[in-house]
Amino acid sequence: MSETVRVKRLAIVGPTATGKTALALAVVRGLAADGIAAEIVSADSMCVYRGMDIGTAKASPRELEEVPHHLISVIDPTVEYSVADYQRSALAAIAEIEGRRAVPVLVGGTGLYVDAVVDELTIPAQFPSVRAELELENDVGILYARLQILDGLASTRMEPTNRRRIVRALEVCIGSGKPFSSFGPGIQESQNRETRWMLVGLRFPREDIAERIARRYEGQMAAGFLAESEALLECFGDALSRTASQALGYRELWDHLRSPHDYPLTQALTDAVLRTRQFSVRQERWFRRDARIQWAELSAPSHTDRRPAVTGRFDGSTDPLPPVDVTVDLARKISSAVRHEHGTLEQGKC
Repeated sequence: MSETVRVKRLAIVGPTATGKTALALAVVRGLAADGIAAEIVSADSMCVYRGMDIGTAKASPRELEEVPHHLISVIDPTVEYSVADYQRSALAAIAEIEGRRAVPVLVGGTGLYVDAVVDELTIPAQFPSVRAELELENDVGILYARLQILDGLASTRMEPTNRRRIVRALEVCIGSGKPFSSFGPGIQESQNRETRWMLVGLRFPREDIAERIARRYEGQMAAGFLAESEALLECFGDALSRTASQALGYRELWDHLRSPHDYPLTQALTDAVLRTRQFSVRQERWFRRDARIQWAELSAPSHTDRRPAVTGRFDGSTDPLPPVDVTVDLARKISSAVRHEHGTLEQGKC
């Protein structure tokens, strides 16, 4: 007897420090216990870089060996890696996973990476010479005003202070001769389309996220984050790519290592925590726009119970989930949804 397993793909998304990796691993283990293979595809723009392990909170070597992972540590931090590069590699990995009749589990907090895969967005070409000229302008306000003239619709879809996105939009407008907003259906439109993906989002109250971010940095420093950053700086120095050099945590530690007297370690860590908190807010806003995401509203544990708790719902039901261990009960519920609600088993004779 031959079997064809058709299931929806699973994506676990949300802001940084919400436990996405731990939940994904628990889901994969739960599926494996029922004889369903699953593999993780990272959707983190910094996890692609080799050697940037502690500061990006990658899965441990043991976890990477236990569960197949894709798009983890695939390039050196000297290499520029675009959304188009990621999309091409991720879609190829997903095709291979499904070719093995396994479930792809997309995990990460880089919103544009997630959208590029889930909705297979049309990614415009790059125009390096145009970008180089735009980068000479230091005033982001001038750049934004220029974008408002060239592509008013695109300008309404990004914050006036988001230099990276503004420069990219201008680069495409000028390089291609077409409005940046004309490429593909657009993120807003895509986030209302039907999809094969089961999208689960993890979210804590902002004050809880702030505490979790601070605690994570404490753990990373104890695990050797500073030494890892120093080794990368010694190895690559000024050759670090533009993207890698902006990695939260690394950026601040590298600045400290370059000028330890002018920029003390304590200040570097304070800045890293603050910028990561600000980044988590932007991540939450990005994913919040997608009505297809089923949110698990998480709450911080009490002083006597350090386990994360789920107080909301993720499955669209009207009954709130009781406080449970997010890496056990929530994983079990998601695994069940993948098995029963979002897939069918078609059997045929040989």
